[in-house]
Amino acid sequence: MIVIDIKLCSPSPDSDREALLVAVTVTADGPSVVVPAALDGLAVDALSQLLRTLGVKGERDEVVRGPGEAVGYDVVVFTGLGDGAPTVERLRQGAGAATRTLEGIERLDVALPADAPELVGAICEGLALGAHRFTRYHVAPEPIRHARILSPLAGDRSGEAALARGMVLAEAVCLARDLVNTSPSDLHPESFADLADAGARGAGLAVTVWDEVALESEGFGGLVAVGRGSARPPRLVRLQYSPEGATTHVALVGKGITFDSGGISLKPAKGMEDMKSDMAGAAAVLAATLAAARLELGVRVTGWLALAENMPSGHATRPSDVITIRGGTTVEVLNTDAEGRLVLADALVAAAEDEPDVIADIATLTGAQVVALGNRVSAVMGDEETRSDVVAAADAAGEQFWPMPLPAELADSLKTPMADLANIGDRNGGMLVAGLFLQRFVKGRRWAHLDIAGPALNTDKGWGYTPKGGTGVGVRTLVNLLEAACD
Repeated sequence: MIVIDIKLCSPSPDSDREALLVAVTVTADGPSVVVPAALDGLAVDALSQLLRTLGVKGERDEVVRGPGEAVGYDVVVFTGLGDGAPTVERLRQGAGAATRTLEGIERLDVALPADAPELVGAICEGLALGAHRFTRYHVAPEPIRHARILSPLAGDRSGEAALARGMVLAEAVCLARDLVNTSPSDLHPESFADLADAGARGAGLAVTVWDEVALESEGFGGLVAVGRGSARPPRLVRLQYSPEGATTHVALVGKGITFDSGGISLKPAKGMEDMKSDMAGAAAVLAATLAAARLELGVRVTGWLALAENMPSGHATRPSDVITIRGGTTVEVLNTDAEGRLVLADALVAAAEDEPDVIADIATLTGAQVVALGNRVSAVMGDEETRSDVVAAADAAGEQFWPMPLPAELADSLKTPMADLANIGDRNGGMLVAGLFLQRFVKGRRWAHLDIAGPALNTDKGWGYTPKGGTGVGVRTLVNLLEAACD
């Protein structure tokens, strides 16, 4: 949850001067204070002397505290931005690194460059995301409670709007993080569907939920097959945001495997605890759809959450079983741990039946994504136009998505004499093969597939505004994609 209150303030607040945050970059002459409008010449001179005394290097993710008497504060905090000019994303990261690591400070004045709405929004996002704490199961150290961004845009309509948008985006990301971090004993298909239903109705959205009986009767064979081994049956959730006058329709589809044991094709025990994050795609879709409503975007959005728990049991789907996806395509299940594409196939078919202008699915789909791009860069596949739109949206959000191809020749590896296609193919290029599998179910519509397998869960130490645990990756990219589609 968001615990920090953020306001815009004129560059010279009169009281509560507890702590001041300033940025440091690395130049050819060494570390240098970034000079925004909030700092006068005397303050810059004093801060420059202090950073030399403290040995501040200005490296990315470096946060250093020092005495602030020389500039009228109790504490000065330096946040490093690294080499070169301070970009929007570096300011976002620097603000987040400060609030992620600082403790024992109640109020923070933020003297980062904030003389444009884009900068105000980015700094707000960074502060809020860095201050986020997941405290459902334990007590975490108290984060900073109040921050004032010192900006000449205080009271200006564009500045205040950027601040408000930044808070909506941060709250959406933190919702996705909290869902990923929740224990799978508490977040399972039914409870996830209930939570989505309550949140969507509270935001004025229309909601439809398919339970296991409806899924079976309406031909959602992928969801039924994947959820069959669990005592917690699958769900499919459809969220509808339909603003008056909107003519463009975007469908968002999220993989929501609330825990992935691998099914009969059981995963190794090492690292299986991270498989509670296999619903990060559905979390991103829920969060982005709610954010679209809060921002009153002028685009129709349909969000699909394909929810199941993949467990082994006497009822579980077996390798060699043939299942029928909604719409009639048969699939031979050669590996029950390639389950995400099965639930997505059902949801993609259903999404395409609504005839949207664009479909974007997001999923922690393949280990091959991690092998190819690591834990901080996500992949995007699809038709060239939609793929490019996603990359542009991600760049604007400060998220890293790399465009990947869908080589037609790899589709041959999905052929099987037992069904229309198999659920796995050539291991080489496995991320691309998974994308080709999904492409079969979008019915020729504009489409992009976002594979966030590595970036969805940070198992290392925190960095920038990203904590250890769920990251909420993809939420801001999806919202930017929706904004770009507005009529």
